Amino acid sequence: MPDIVEHHGVPVLVCDADGVTIAGVQDALDHLIGAAFPSAQVVAVPSTRLDDSFFDLSTGFAGEVLQKFANYRLRLVVVGDISRHLAASSALPDLVREANRGRDIWFVPDLDALADRLAPNGSVRPAG
Repeated sequence: MPDIVEHHGVPVLVCDADGVTIAGVQDALDHLIGAAFPSAQVVAVPSTRLDDSFFDLSTGFAGEVLQKFANYRLRLVVVGDISRHLAASSALPDLVREANRGRDIWFVPDLDALADRLAPNGSVRPAG
């Protein structure tokens, strides 16, 4: 059963770090969006659950997943240390920076940072 928690009135599906690796769009639909759709507004997925191809923007995988989340009007939060992916890419740091300025896709270091971001006057802590 998915773990739904509430932060500042926002229901969040907190995915287990030991779950299925999200290696394709269908995985995201089955294991993230499908689990969240009936009861959550935000999906918090550990960065370790995402296949490395998600962080390689040239694959298009991240773009497809982000589009699916937008289509279902769910917010995606990638939780954890992504510094090795940031160091290996010239485009990913820009995506993370722009995403963290918005309200639909965030990259945060931990669940406490997510709770902070969901607060009415949410603070922004850098990812990585």
